[in-house]
Order: sequence, then C-alpha cells, then structure tokens
Amino acid sequence: MPAVARLVTTAELAGTEPFSVRVLHEAELPDGRRVLLLADRGFTSSGPYDSPAEIEAEARTVVGPDEPFSERTSEDMAAGHWAALAERLRSQGVETTAAELRQAPHDVVLSERLRRQA
Repeated sequence: MPAVARLVTTAELAGTEPFSVRVLHEAELPDGRRVLLLADRGFTSSGPYDSPAEIEAEARTVVGPDEPFSERTSEDMAAGHWAALAERLRSQGVETTAAELRQAPHDVVLSERLRRQA
C-alpha cells in the first residue's frame, strides 16, 4: 500500500480586494491523517474567476512543479519538486518516494467562502 493516499490542495479566500487566495498543500495518508507539504503558496487576481474549475486549476499550478528557468527543463523542475516533497515527508516520518508522489491522486478543495466568490 502506498504511504500517501492522495495529495490535497485546500484553497481559501484570503482577502477581498484584490481577489486573493491562500493555498495549503498536504499529503493525506491511508489512515486519513494529513501531513503539511506547503503552506507558503497562493495567488491573486484582479477579479473573480469565471468558475470553480479555473480556481482549482490555478491552485494546482501554484503548488508545483514550477515552470522551468535558466537551463532547466520541465522534467528537471518536476524531478526536483517531487524529490523535495518526498524528502519533506520523510523528515516527518512518512516513507515515500518522488515517483509515488508523482502518481498520487491530487484533489483540490475550495472553501465554501471561495466557492461563493467564484
């Protein structure tokens, strides 16, 4: 059984002007516990989004992998991203691999307040 059941990104409206969203990225374990991966992500828009699906897509983007820069390729960025998340989990006692995380289902959960704004 994989050490991580799924990845969960939770998006919450952080302000009203401009449209600002705070994002938490967690790994959910098979027993339902969640382990924090990223708490320093979010995004801002000048106006509301047309649909919850657009917000979900943006939330997935901001938790990575990041866009390539300099001489790095998309694959380099993805490999580094998944390796860093796996290491963060291992440091918290969850044995996993970058490959396992890359294959894990990834759900985005929008808060009720954010859904009302979308």
